[in-house]
Amino acid sequence: MKESERALGNHLYAKLVDFDANEHELPGIIDPDNCAAFIDQLIDSIRRVRYLSVMRSRPISIERSDPCSPLFDPLKAAELHQREGNLDEACWLVFLATHFGKSLSTGWRLPRDVYGGLQQGVIWDWNTVSNNTSEFESWIKNNYLTLAGADGVMRRFGNHRKYETLKPNKPKSPNKVISTYVEWIGPTKRHINLFQEAKRKTDADPRSVFSYLYRTMSSVASFGRTGRFDYLTMLGKMGLVSIEADSAYMHGATGPKSGGFLLFNGSKNIPLGIQELDALFLKLGEYLQVGPQAMQVMEDAICNWQKNPAKFVRFNG
Repeated sequence: MKESERALGNHLYAKLVDFDANEHELPGIIDPDNCAAFIDQLIDSIRRVRYLSVMRSRPISIERSDPCSPLFDPLKAAELHQREGNLDEACWLVFLATHFGKSLSTGWRLPRDVYGGLQQGVIWDWNTVSNNTSEFESWIKNNYLTLAGADGVMRRFGNHRKYETLKPNKPKSPNKVISTYVEWIGPTKRHINLFQEAKRKTDADPRSVFSYLYRTMSSVASFGRTGRFDYLTMLGKMGLVSIEADSAYMHGATGPKSGGFLLFNGSKNIPLGIQELDALFLKLGEYLQVGPQAMQVMEDAICNWQKNPAKFVRFNG
C-alpha cells in the first residue's frame, strides 16, 4: 500500500470511530478484521473513481476508439470523442459500456462487436443507430447467434449485466434497450438537450439533476436501479455532465442493502427501512469525506465488503 493510501486508511479509521461514537453505531465493524476489510474496500473504491481522472489526463491511443482493433475500450473512446467535442458519441459509448459491461473473461469484446457491427461494414455510432433503430433491430435479429458465440468467439456481459440477453424477441433484448434509450434522449437525439432540460426542471444542482435523470431513465428497458446508477455515475465521473448521486438509491438494491444492514445493524438479517438506510449512507459518506462521487464510493465499497466482511477481496468486475 502506498504511503498516501496508508494515511487515507488512518483518516477513514478515525472518522469511522468518531461516527460510531457520535452519530450512529456501526456494529458491523466492531470486529477488527471486519473494520480493516471495510476500510480497504473504501480505499479500493476511491482508487477506481480516481482512475478515471488519471485516465482522462493522459494521452490515449486512437486505436482505443476503433472497434476493429483489439485495443478498443469504450470508456477511453468516450474520452477521445469528448476531447473532440462530440458529446453524443461519448455518452453513447458510456451507455454501451454500461449495458454490455466489461467481462472478466472476454473484456470489452461484446460491446466492441456490437458497436463495430461485427466488422460487416457498419459502425453503430450514435448518429447511425439513433436515426435507424429499425435497421439496428434487424441487424441484431440477423446476428445475435454470432454475438452469442456461433462464430467460436466468446463474448460475455459484464458482472452487473450478467442476466441480460442477446435474444431479439425478449423484453431485455439489445434492440429494445437501445430503442428505448434513443427515445429517452428525446426527439432531437442530442444528449445536451436532455441535460439542459434536467437543469431547467430542477434547481440545476448536480445532485438534483442526477435525481431527475435517474427517475426519467426508468423508461429505458432493462435499466433498473443498478443500470441507471452505474450509467449516470459514470457520466459524472467522465465529466460528460455535472451530476453526482444524491443518494445510494437503496430501493431495488441487493448487495448494498445487505451491506447496509450488516454495517449499521450488525447483521444482514436485521433490516432497516429504505429511507433510513439511504439517510445513513448519505450521512456516513459525507462524514468520511471520501471525495467526489461519495455515494458511488460508499455504494461500491459496502456492496463488495458484505461479500467477505472479514477479508478484503479486490473487486475484479
